[in-house]
This record gives sequence, structure tokens and C-alpha cells, in this order.
Amino acid sequence: MKQTRNIILSSAITTVLCIAIFKYFENPDVYYINSAPTIQAVSVADNIPSNSNYATYEESVPTDFVTASKVGKKSSVYIRAIPKSKSKRLLGAASGSGIIISEDGYIATNNHVVSGAGEIEVLLDNNREYSAEFIGSDPSNDIALLKIEAEGLDYATFSNSDSLQVGEWVLAIGNPFGLQFTVTAGIVSAKSRNISMLEKSGIESFIQTDAAVNPGNSGGALINTKGEVVGINSAIIAKSGNYEGYSFAIPSNLAQKILFDLRNYGGVQRGWLGIAMVDVNDKKAKEMGLDMVNGVVVVSVSKDGAAYDAGLKKDDVITTINDISFTSSSQFMEIVGRFRPGDEINIRYIRDGKNMETKALLRNQLNTTDYVAVRKDDFLTKLGFELRDLSNGEKETVREVGVYVVSVYRNSLIGRTNMDPGYIVTKFNKKRVKTASELINLLKTTSGQVILEGFYEHHPDYFPYAFNLD
Repeated sequence: MKQTRNIILSSAITTVLCIAIFKYFENPDVYYINSAPTIQAVSVADNIPSNSNYATYEESVPTDFVTASKVGKKSSVYIRAIPKSKSKRLLGAASGSGIIISEDGYIATNNHVVSGAGEIEVLLDNNREYSAEFIGSDPSNDIALLKIEAEGLDYATFSNSDSLQVGEWVLAIGNPFGLQFTVTAGIVSAKSRNISMLEKSGIESFIQTDAAVNPGNSGGALINTKGEVVGINSAIIAKSGNYEGYSFAIPSNLAQKILFDLRNYGGVQRGWLGIAMVDVNDKKAKEMGLDMVNGVVVVSVSKDGAAYDAGLKKDDVITTINDISFTSSSQFMEIVGRFRPGDEINIRYIRDGKNMETKALLRNQLNTTDYVAVRKDDFLTKLGFELRDLSNGEKETVREVGVYVVSVYRNSLIGRTNMDPGYIVTKFNKKRVKTASELINLLKTTSGQVILEGFYEHHPDYFPYAFNLD
């Protein structure tokens, strides 16, 4: 009897423990990997330095990481982002990591590392310290570009992330918990992961690794065994907020394109195909009579968009873009995201069981081929509006140059002026402004009263709006 009672008690305890463990792990959380305890390339040439010879897994056979670590550490930096708010300053600065991507001081990092910073300090591997200028960011893809005044720096070389293989050795370099220039090793666990971390318009096609990544690693390099950058470390999935075996990096091919756009255009020039899509899973493949389970199914096509003009229709199954195949919508979006408005892409697809092919001329979010970037800098959103340059077509229509107000936030400083979206700013305190970057720089360097002058496209009269910058 006693033995039976002991067996029942032991079973009950085991059951409770199993349930507790299951509950603990069933809903892991996604964390940015900036330093929570303390709060937190572009070269002179036209292109970010990259390796023209595509890497293959055969080049990753060496398991001696000494050379790769030396190469990677030279281009790694430690970042301290000091908040603008006095109350937040009392809590300390955010700390994170970055990558030098040009000999003249351009630095890549995550947007969440430097978001809201009043001052940004950068420490190099040689212990030299610099004050960094914020050049621009892409919050939807969590990438930011900084600049320090320096020359002759060791900078990172980017590799082709498409050729990265699952099982390949990689190293993560960063500053976890303030432990400067730490190197950890792991393998590529998976590619094209969507972990529902970014904004709706963000491209989620992360490289998953088991290299140890912790708070403070954000913005640091994920490198191969040759010391080339294959990704930018950005997030972890963990219940505790610290590393539990899963870390995620933005692929180098996508990161390079975004960084180049930030330096050269002040914002990301993203090409839009103009479709909604779903993955081809086994059920979908059987329903559509497909002999493979890959690609994406077109759910809808935007009228007069790039896909519409290219002849794509609902239920078409897109299988390749420029001969690059993909198995998910995440991977598809990453591939398209590397192109700009005005770029032509070749699309292979299946319609009613037949293999077909077409070309599409990508557009921007305004459905034109102009380079237009909406500026959503933290500075602007705190003032209460979003800006962009006028497109070439708009300049011809209104016969003016200026800055277009895309949106105005309610109850914000700008919102209280009664300004409406569609306003075209032409003057700042009687000074002519032609671009969004020019207007933003004036707003950042001015205190006291500001008067914006401009007009609305269908109302040629000029309207002034006044507000104070403290």
C-alpha cells in the first residue's frame, strides 16, 4: 500500500513538473538584442565593398577561427547611444555593436540600437573613441547608418548571403553585456526565417544561427570563416531575454542594398511588384495540381502596378525571380527587396499547369519608377510628421521644388498647427528648401520659432505654419 502511494505521489510530481516546463517553453518571446540592462558602406566608391567571388560551403571547411576573428574584430565597433530625454539619461545609455563598412568611417548597425539617441559614441578595436553622426535608418528592416570622421580604417568585406549553406560555420562578433569585442561560434541553423519581429512593411528573411548572441550584440557582424560579413545580428528568441540557442541576422545581400540607399538617397529605394501572395504548401500544391512545393501563389494584383502591367494574374505561381528560386514569401520579399524602382526583373511562373515567363518594371510606393523615399526618422515622428522628396512627375505638375508631407500625427507638435498631409514645404524661416534631407537638417539645428511656408497641390495659395522647437 505504501509502495503504491509512493508511486502515485511520484507520478503526480512528475506530471506537474512536465506541465510547468511545457508552459515555460511553449510561448518564447522575440527580443531585440541591444543592452537592456543599460538601456540603451559604403566606401568612397559607388558600391559597398563586397566579395565578387560568391562563397560556397567548401570555403568554410577550416575550423580554426583565429584568422577570421582577427579580420572581423578590426572592423567591429562598440556603440553607446545616449538618449535625448533627460529622464532616460538617468537610466543610462544603450549599448550595442556595429560594423565599419568603409575606410572613411561609415558604420552599419541596427536601428533599435541608436533609435532616439541624442549622442552616439563609438569605440574602435584599437581603443580610439569617436562621436558618430546619424546618417539615416530603415526602421522597417532595423538597419541604421552612422558616420565618424576618420580615414584609413579597416573595414568589413561583405559576402554573398545567398550562397550561405545550412550547417556552415559562422562567427558572431559584438559586445554582449558590455564585454567588448567578444567572438562566439556556431553554425547556420536555417535561412529565410520569419519571426514576426519587424513592422508590417519589413522584410523578414533572417539567417538563424546557434552562435551565442546576447544583449549588446545588436548591430554586430555575423561572419564566415574567411572573415567576410554574411549578416548583421539583430534578434534572439528566448523566454529569459538572454541567449537560449536561437539568434537571427539580417542577410548581407539585403543589408548592403539598404545601407547603400541610406548613404546615397537618404532613404531606402524599394522596388514594389504590386501583389499579395501566400506560400505554396503541400495542401496548396495538391489543390493546384503542382508537382513541386515551392514558390508563391499570387492572391491579388494591384491595378496598374508592376505585376499588372507584366500580365500576372490571381492564382499564378511565381517560381523564380532572375533565375533565383525560393520556397517562401519571406525569401521572395528579400529577393525583390534588393531591387529599386525602375529595375526590370525576369519572372517565371506557372499558370494553369503551363510554364510561363514575363518581365516586370518595378515601381515605388507611389507607383512610379522615380527614386522616392519616405523619411520616418525618429526625430520626425516625434515632431509629428513624415516627409519625402517630390517625384519628378510632381515637380512637373506643380512647377515647384519642395518637400512633400506624407502624413501628420494627431496631437503632435505638427498636428497642432493644423497642417494636413499633402502639404508641400518650400521655405523654412524664409529659406528655400528643395529636399527632405535639407529640411530635416534645418529642423535639427534650429531652436525657437519655426515658420514653414508652402502650398497644397490643388490650392495654389501659400499657407504658413508656425511652431516652436525647444
